[in-house]
Parts: sequence; C-alpha cells; structure tokens
Amino acid sequence: MTSLLFIAASSVALIIFVAFIASRLLRSRTAGLSIRMQIFLALAGIVGAFAFGLGVLVIDRVKARATLLAEESARSEAKAIAALVGSEVGGKGRTLEEVARDLAAMKEPLPLTILRPDGSTVISVGSGPEPDERGTVSVSVPIAAEGRVVGEVRVVKPTIVIQRVLADLAPAVLVISVVLGAAAAIAAAMIGRTIAKPIENLTEFAERVSEGELRAKPPAAHGREVMRLTSAIDTMRRELEGRPFVEAFAADLSHELKNPVAAIRASAEVLSDGAIEEPEEATRFLARIREATSRIEVLLGELLGLARLEARGVEGAAVVDVSDVAREVADRARERGAPIEISGTAAAVKGDRAWLARLLENLIDNALVHGEARGPIKLVVAARAGEVSLRVVSRGAVSEHVRKRLFRRFVTTRPDKGGTGLGLAIVRAVAEAHGGSVACVSYGPPEVCFELKLPST
Repeated sequence: MTSLLFIAASSVALIIFVAFIASRLLRSRTAGLSIRMQIFLALAGIVGAFAFGLGVLVIDRVKARATLLAEESARSEAKAIAALVGSEVGGKGRTLEEVARDLAAMKEPLPLTILRPDGSTVISVGSGPEPDERGTVSVSVPIAAEGRVVGEVRVVKPTIVIQRVLADLAPAVLVISVVLGAAAAIAAAMIGRTIAKPIENLTEFAERVSEGELRAKPPAAHGREVMRLTSAIDTMRRELEGRPFVEAFAADLSHELKNPVAAIRASAEVLSDGAIEEPEEATRFLARIREATSRIEVLLGELLGLARLEARGVEGAAVVDVSDVAREVADRARERGAPIEISGTAAAVKGDRAWLARLLENLIDNALVHGEARGPIKLVVAARAGEVSLRVVSRGAVSEHVRKRLFRRFVTTRPDKGGTGLGLAIVRAVAEAHGGSVACVSYGPPEVCFELKLPST
C-alpha cells in the first residue's frame, strides 16, 4: 500500500512538472523563450539523455542477470534429474520409460520433459511453460548410462524474476526521474538567475532612463561581460543627460502652450470681429484671455523652475530638518482647509529648504486634487541608518494607465482642475537633485502612498 502511494505521488509530481514546462513553452510562442527556459531545456536534455541511457543499461543488466540465474537453476535441476535417471537405467537395468513413469507418479513432480536420443518425447512431467514460449529459458542435459547416452532431460524455467525485479525498480526509476528533473530545474533557475538577473536589472534601468529619470543609478554589475554592458548603457545615459536643454525645453513648452495660445487667438479674433462693442461679450472673452494668460504664466514658472533645477541642481545646500519642513508645509495646508496629520522624529538632510518645501507642497497638492475627500492626508517622517524617509499617504487610487508615467512631464488626469502635469516631475527632479529618489509605493485602493528617500547627514 505504501509503495502504491509512493508511486502515485511521484507520478502526480512528474505530471505536474511536465504540465508546468508545457505551459511555459506555450507561453513562449508569444512572449519568446526566456534565458532561464533555454538553460532548463538544455540541462533537461542532458539529464534526460543520461537518465534514459542509465535506465536502459540497468534494465539490460537486470535482464541478463535474471536470465543467467534462471539458466543456472534450470541446469542444476536438469543435471540432478539426469544423474538420477542414468543411475536407474544403468545400475538397475530399468528402461527410460519406467523411470519416467516413476517421476510422473511422484507427489509433487518437478516440471520437466524426458526425451529419447532421437528427440522424441518419452513423457512430460508436471505443468510448466513451453520451450519456445516468450519469457522462458530452456536447458537440456544428456542422460548417460554405462558410457552411452540413453536420452536427455529438458527443464524449462520462466524468467518471471525479471518482471518482479523490474516491478521493484519501477518506483525507484520514477523517483530518480523526478529528482533529476527537479535538480535540472533548480540548476537552471540558479544559472538562469546568474545570467538573466543582470539583464533584467539593466532592462529596468534602461526603462527608467527612457521615462526621463536621467539621473538613475545603474545596477551593480558582476562579471566582465555584464560590467562592460553596464558601462556602455551608463555612458549612453550620461550622454542623454547632457543633451542640449533647449531642444527638450522647447518641445515640452510647445506641447503644453498650444491650448492656451489657441484660446487667446480665438478670443482676440472674436473681439476684433465686433464683440468688443458688446460689454457682456467683451467681458467674457477678456476673462478667457486672462485665464489663458495665467495658465501660461504658471506653466512658464513651473518649467523654468524645473529647468533651473535640472541644469544647476541644488544651490546653497545646508543641513535641513525634514520634520520641520514637513510641519511648516502641513501648517500652510491646514490654513487652506486641508486635513493633514504629521508624525515622525527629527531627520536631518543636506539640501535646499525651499525646494524640499516645494516638493512636499506638490505631493500634498497632488493628494488633494487626485485623492478622495474623506480621510486625512498623512505625513510620516522616519530616520534609518544613513537614510531619511518621508511618506505622503492619502485615500484614493492611481489609474493603471498612468502608473508608469506618473513622474513624467505633463502627465495629469485632472486638467479640468488646473493641473499642469509638472508637479510630480518637479518632485522627482528635487529628489534626484538631493541625491535621493521618490516612488509611488502603493497605488491603491484604498490608499495611495508616495515615498521620498534622501541620504541623511
């Protein structure tokens, strides 16, 4: 019973393993074959060929050994019977037929056949397999009496022992197959991790650079080839970081100024067509012009500040307590009616107080504009070994289609509320200018959490 359960468990494990590999291979038809899977298939092929060859060798040796044992057993019995019959025929003068009848009359006769010298059968004793039957061995020994051959004894033995031995080996072979398959999978995972992990890290680094995070640090490299690849990608990143700023600034500015400039032009055309003589119409279109002008001023101020920060970095850095800055920003937000809760301990960093305050204000404004009205906005400051962490937590959720572009310029989901899409871009620029980073660590629901990390003094 235990053996059957063992075989069943091993069979189920093998089936699950094969199904898992098959599913990965099917997925590779659209997503491509990963390095890990390529390594696994190579190792699995080697291990599988080794296991198959070993299994064939073992089975062949077991069959040969079992056949040899059956032949030796049959020969021993045939020799004993031949000696007995020969003594009866030669010593007592009995005929071959008489001795054969005595053997057949025994209570538990051995299965054998006695033959005449010409090959004809005298008698078949007992019930046994035929000589030509598959899975048997046949041994014939001559019967000698007074120096002459008077017949022969044929004993046929089944090789059932082979089947029993193979049946006993089946669980072991199955277990060995599962163990070898698991060993190949583990080895492939380890080797694949060693090879694929640096590539995945470099891919993630390249994606961050492509999204505008030009000051991202390359991952740690191990191995000559990976170090060369990392160095090449980092060199490319530095070249992108040092590109002419005017080109990027002009592209960003023209992208966002289209709508307010178009609104000013349309309003001016309407006024020039006679609407200026009608006070109500003139007032409405002039208000639209002032609104578009204010939007342009806000955009220019945001872009110029962002450009100055990206081009020059933090100027006039000093030791700043992030907790004090957070309390000042929270007090100003409360004056505007924003529900703010702040907690944490003193956490000193080296940086620009005004820019750090601007960073926190942008995160709080982002929570007010995009978060849910219920529940306070929480500011949590924490100091760890060599690092200061500040979290801004609010209720709500970030749309999935903007999660990967949150910190890029002009990405906003609420343009109707006056958003320019530059707030989080400034947040990232300030964090990087201070040698830190910022990320959205929880997209919600129920809560959205932005975490700022800065090196402590």
